[in-house]
Amino acid sequence: MKNLLEENFDLARKNDGMGQKALYEMFSDKMLAIANSYTNNIYDAEDLLVTSFYTCFKKINECRDPKSFPFWLRKIVVNNCVDFIRKNKNLMYLDIDVNNINIEDEENSWEDNAYSINLEDIFSKMPDGYRLIFNLSVFEEKKHQEIAAILNISEGTSKSQLSKAKKWIIDYIKSEK
Repeated sequence: MKNLLEENFDLARKNDGMGQKALYEMFSDKMLAIANSYTNNIYDAEDLLVTSFYTCFKKINECRDPKSFPFWLRKIVVNNCVDFIRKNKNLMYLDIDVNNINIEDEENSWEDNAYSINLEDIFSKMPDGYRLIFNLSVFEEKKHQEIAAILNISEGTSKSQLSKAKKWIIDYIKSEK
């Protein structure tokens, strides 16, 4: 017996509007949150969500297994967000030597205060370049080599931006105490 995801996936593959609507309703909230975590602008995130679902339904036959659909859709959303940010935001990355940054002590204090962290507030104030690389590294689990290829930057820049993002988060949390 098919579950709800499989049924709606099969309907959507047949270009059935009810199946597409059901998939949209199942995943739109989570995908909107992901898009907003990249754009930090709900209106842009909503536009990207619609664009991502349009792409998804246009290319749904490329997704072979209903069980992998959520991951496949997430990849579309993230790729659209990265493309949007690259085209619409003037991000500047600075190459620095990552070995000169020591944030281990701050990381421990960050972990000690994790209960009081408001991620939405942090991400809304984090510089775009930091947020983009932080999201790709932490939430999408991309390696620095992959991030460098996606953003057309050096691997060292990706590493330094992630370190700077972590330090920025620590400094932000300390300032909010």
